[in-house]
Amino acid sequence: ASAAASQVDSNPSADSATPIDGSEAMKYSASATPTLPSGSFRPKQSLGQNFLRDGNTVMKIVRSFGLPSGSFRPKQSLGQNFLRDGNTVMKIVRSFGRDASETIKIRSDGETMIEGEVPGIRLVELGPGPGALTDPLVETFGTDVLQCIEIDPRSVDMLTERHPNLRVRYEDVLQTDYPALAEEEGGPLSIIGNLPYYITSQILFALADASHTGAVRSATVTMQYEVERIVSPTRCKAYGILSVVFQLYADCSIHFKIPPTVFYPQPKVNSALVGLRFIGPAALRQRFAGVRPADLRRVLTSTFQQRRKTVRNSLKKLAIEVCKGNKEAAKDLIGAEPLPLPKQILDARELGDCFALSQELPMDWASKRPEELTPGQFVELTRLIFGPKELNSGDENQSGASKRPEELTPGQFVELTRLIFGPKEFDDGDENQ
Repeated sequence: ASAAASQVDSNPSADSATPIDGSEAMKYSASATPTLPSGSFRPKQSLGQNFLRDGNTVMKIVRSFGLPSGSFRPKQSLGQNFLRDGNTVMKIVRSFGRDASETIKIRSDGETMIEGEVPGIRLVELGPGPGALTDPLVETFGTDVLQCIEIDPRSVDMLTERHPNLRVRYEDVLQTDYPALAEEEGGPLSIIGNLPYYITSQILFALADASHTGAVRSATVTMQYEVERIVSPTRCKAYGILSVVFQLYADCSIHFKIPPTVFYPQPKVNSALVGLRFIGPAALRQRFAGVRPADLRRVLTSTFQQRRKTVRNSLKKLAIEVCKGNKEAAKDLIGAEPLPLPKQILDARELGDCFALSQELPMDWASKRPEELTPGQFVELTRLIFGPKELNSGDENQSGASKRPEELTPGQFVELTRLIFGPKEFDDGDENQ
């Protein structure tokens, strides 16, 4: 166990630890796996020596987390299920280290891809509770780069007392302004948390929205295993709104399943640790290619709320709204042929981009059911429903493309420019592009 001891000795004060990068999180736990000495160093029967040789057992002993006694009991109203298994905790920390470090994009000159970004990881733990994850995170990363968001005042008091230098925000995670927090910290955030099951979807959507501006880089979170629909492919029952949104916004993976026995109290369902590596604003703009995310969500809600119907039938009401009550125009709209793919998507297809290759809307899209369309095809469906309306800040029933220049207002020229050059408005670096 000398390796584990040397790790503790090298870090006498967890609160004053020097911040390290995500790769250290993997080394940290690996260093605690002992190897039996070879040669003459054999157990002496006269000394009653029996050496521990299983790394997982060692980690359970060293990192075993004792739940606080007395009045600190999980609150059902907050959906609290506390982690109590040291081995599971360290597996979560290792997975977080990979998700966080591998999403930091470095240029050839060694600088980060985001101008002005403070190097390193900016770690935010959501709902730390009594600190099962917090303690090893403090010891691994230090308090300079870690902060927690917690709504339970008991946890805030406990963590503040245990780690005086740790920043603990007394706040509802659903009310957190992640872009503002990222700006305060100097760059994108890396999220970790044991999430309450009853608000998991709201938290995930909030993080996805924050990734639009590059405020959140990755999220490594526990959630109910039924949320495997995040990684579900098309043409299966589990495929739904979460699948489309998060496969559009991030590279998603299930790190491992988590049994109920590692929580207190034990939930009635299995859990999983899910890793979301958000693709970032530039790649997201390429995928959307001018489509508004709010419009996409309207299409997704309309189709998946009636998933047994064909896409044509589920979009009738939305099409009538878009066409300002004109039922004939709505009928034509949901029977229209797919629009040509935008240039940036065609360019991505030329480069072999897997997402772009599955983005073309089929000719018979209207007769399909929603689970048959890929995330990219939903983007193109949204473009078909809402796209032609982008130019029309006045009468949305008239086609902007058929007008003469003198018939367009200044606002409509802005929207026309956005349609043609939309992806370029975000190129703050080279203004010649």
